[in-house]
Parts: sequence; structure tokens; C-alpha cells
Amino acid sequence: MKGEQIPYKMLSQDAYSSWLGIEILECEIGRCKVGMTIRKEMLNSMNKAHGGISYSLADTAFGFAANTHGKYAVSIETSINHIEALDEGDYLTAESVIENVKNKLGFNIIEVKRREELVALFKGVVYRTQKDWEQ
Repeated sequence: MKGEQIPYKMLSQDAYSSWLGIEILECEIGRCKVGMTIRKEMLNSMNKAHGGISYSLADTAFGFAANTHGKYAVSIETSINHIEALDEGDYLTAESVIENVKNKLGFNIIEVKRREELVALFKGVVYRTQKDWEQ
């Protein structure tokens, strides 16, 4: 399977990302950009998006990009800084670029944006297994 096709297969098998409404906007080897719209059922008690929403979007971009290199890759440590509060109807994007595949660990910073505004900064460490993605 070509690497840039892997995120589409992953999304088709990912009930959570599908429920979130995540769509793949751009994808190539080592890079994936995803987007989604915040819905009412994603809001917390302060009528703002739950922090897990932007976290999940960034985590999905991170996982998709990491797997484009053709090996199963899983996150082993992640964290996020929430910079701006988010509202129902906001459209968010997250782009992950993972170029260096010289060892089993990969490090990445993903920017979550509302249009051009940076709203969250996600950091992740990925572990690359030896298992290949198959057809």
C-alpha cells in the first residue's frame, strides 16, 4: 500500500475520528493535514469546546502522518498547550509533518489552527514498529 493512502484506510477504520467528523485535507509521505468543525455535543460546561477535541484532532494528524512511512506507528507520549478557547461552529485544522525516520522514535509538534490563528500546540513522540501496512 502506498504511504499516502494509509491515512485514508486508517480513517475508514477509526470510529472515533469519524464521529468527530475529521476529514483528510492533504496527505503525502510524512505529512498529513486534517480538519473538523466543532459541534454542540463537543462543548463543555462553559459552552466552549472540550479540550479533548483539539487534542484528538492533533493526535489524529500525528498518527496519520507517522504511518505514511509504511510501518505501524503508535504514539507513546503526547501533550498539548491550549492557547485559545474554541466555540461551536469553529473549523479547526491540524497539520503534522514527520520527516525523519532514521530510528524507531519520531518527535513532532503539531499546530492546531482556527483559520490562521494558532489555538493549540500538540507535542508527540511516536514509536515505529517493524510491522508493515498491508493492502
